[in-house]
Amino acid sequence: MEPLLLPHTVLLSCARNDCTPVLDTRPVTTSRFTDMPDLASERLGSTVLLANDEFFAAKENLIKVAPPIANDEYTERGKWMDGWETRRRRESGYDWCIIKLGIPGVLHGVIVDTANFKGNYPAQCSLEACNAPAATLSDFSADAVRWCSLLERRDLRGDAPNSFELEDRDRVTHLRLNIYPDGGVARLRVHGVPAMPPESPGRTTLDLAALENGGYVVSCSDMFFGNRHHLIMPGPSRQMNEGWETKRRRGPGNDWAIVRLCANGTVTRAEVDTSYFKGNAPGWCSLEAATGEESTSMAEPASGTRWTELLPKTPLTPHTRHFFTGELRSLSGVTHVRLNIFPDGGVARLRLWGTLTGGVNRA
Repeated sequence: MEPLLLPHTVLLSCARNDCTPVLDTRPVTTSRFTDMPDLASERLGSTVLLANDEFFAAKENLIKVAPPIANDEYTERGKWMDGWETRRRRESGYDWCIIKLGIPGVLHGVIVDTANFKGNYPAQCSLEACNAPAATLSDFSADAVRWCSLLERRDLRGDAPNSFELEDRDRVTHLRLNIYPDGGVARLRVHGVPAMPPESPGRTTLDLAALENGGYVVSCSDMFFGNRHHLIMPGPSRQMNEGWETKRRRGPGNDWAIVRLCANGTVTRAEVDTSYFKGNAPGWCSLEAATGEESTSMAEPASGTRWTELLPKTPLTPHTRHFFTGELRSLSGVTHVRLNIFPDGGVARLRLWGTLTGGVNRA
């Protein structure tokens, strides 16, 4: 099953409260898991804890952000490979490695990428999972953790992204990738939605939009140059391609992105960061909020949802972190926030600090 190409369709929209017709792009959403964040990425703090063998290539390569590469270099162990590769097995059994997800989540699909492994890829793979946030390395070493099957044994193709949808919707903190009988895997991409443990309403101030807290960017008008999920990634952006950026708008209207907050809350402080966007930052931005019941959907709010102004249309400066407090309208029970940028451009990060007024939003 190959990753889905995302559509970019133009239509006449009447999505705002005043129903003013504007030319806009259809929300970039898909029911396929490839559109979701990779929760096993090293960028999110994931680590490869253990492997029974990594003779030819290190287990840590599995979760690298960069796509796998190929070259003709040889080491004292053999040909250099950008992935995890075990020695040729001469006895029964199989090889395995254990990955701790940087952000626990509900998983919707995985890609077992065997790029550049042609005569040395595993014949099959399977996946097991556990929800054990307090487990230690010694627990895994002693096999004291209870594993549940996430993906039964499946055939693999060599030098290809092997894509598998997952049906289980339990919260996962760790994965065990099993390969049969041996061989090499370049990357493991684990796509899903963050699922953090609940916080007590009003107990503390946190970033309600942050991916690590369970926030999720459900849709956007366009993401031609930069993925919408970059908006809520941990840490600061380090270069322009780590932000969300739209194509140049040639008609009326404006671009936007909708964030489902980690829980219903009150936003008391916002940051719109245009770092590294110097000749392509938006001219202005605004924030709108939707309030209501706790959200259990990854889809954007219904077309009839009423959006209330949270931050009025405000000028932005290129390559600058903008902070807003007194300018924000006080709204309780916010479930979603829509970032509007005028007319187009790039934003590195969106931070929405506040307090909880409801339970955690689940996938």
